[in-house]
Amino acid sequence: MGTLRYAASRLLQALGLVLAVVVLNFVLVHAAPGDPVETIAGASGGMSPELMAQLRTQYGLDEPLPVQLGVYLGKVAQGDLGYSYFFNLPVTSMIAERVPATLLLVLSSVLLAFFAGTALGVLSSRKPNGWLSQFITVLSLVGFAAPVFWLGIMLVILLASVFPILPVAGMRSIDSTGGGLKDVLDVAHHLVLPTLTLSLVYLAQYSRLARSSMLDVLGSDFIRTARAKGLADRVVLYKHALRNALLPVVTVLGLQFGNVLAGAILVETVFNWPGLGRLAFESVLRRDYPTILGVLLFSSVVVVVMNQLTDLCYRFIDPRIKAS
Repeated sequence: MGTLRYAASRLLQALGLVLAVVVLNFVLVHAAPGDPVETIAGASGGMSPELMAQLRTQYGLDEPLPVQLGVYLGKVAQGDLGYSYFFNLPVTSMIAERVPATLLLVLSSVLLAFFAGTALGVLSSRKPNGWLSQFITVLSLVGFAAPVFWLGIMLVILLASVFPILPVAGMRSIDSTGGGLKDVLDVAHHLVLPTLTLSLVYLAQYSRLARSSMLDVLGSDFIRTARAKGLADRVVLYKHALRNALLPVVTVLGLQFGNVLAGAILVETVFNWPGLGRLAFESVLRRDYPTILGVLLFSSVVVVVMNQLTDLCYRFIDPRIKAS
């Protein structure tokens, strides 16, 4: 019963948080300067005032903001995110079309940063004053200081211009057939540069956090007890210390998932990756309110779900939480 009550309370908190984010996003997007109808008129080469007024009425832009908000919340409650002003397509279908590309980029970047960063942190913690630890420290400082878009440009120059071994744009080659193992390898080939760009910043953070956490755990009493029992150093390090040291790393992993999605906007723009980030960027330029709000809503739901999964991972990793 306690578990069900806990799950229900977390679900209510998540729904309340998503509702607050939807309202805040709606107010901020509509408060930004610019008129969607004027943007459409400019893109189409001109439009009469009567047609512009008709479009404002059709999109509900002539209504007061509270009325527009109420209509939008009612549609969202029914699963309807509206139609794109610019593309004239359902926002839900546009997001569903772009989600696989963004999830592929984000998940590959997160997994690479998490496992590689944790491995580097654990290795450097074994000899904190060694050359490997010093090298990882320098690498972390570079990763912290370098903006994502700058890293992307530098990698394009290095690996696509100086050493032309990787493609710089798109998700597939022009002559791709769209199926089979050849297509999978082609997508993986195009994925290397965006994934490397997006993961480098977070790899630096995870390596530093894992190193610091491992050093703290290795100085604990239970580690000294395990070593006093004669356990092998490998067993002490990977079976006892690493499991406890992963707690802060997993926490940051869940909390930073939203930051990874935000970074994906820049990476997808630099590499012309056909995902949600590029769709959001294009929608902002075109004042496409329904599409912007749809992408923001989807991103908010993903972040909330990741936070809940982080809590479940805590219960799996830390036996003390299970006991409570």
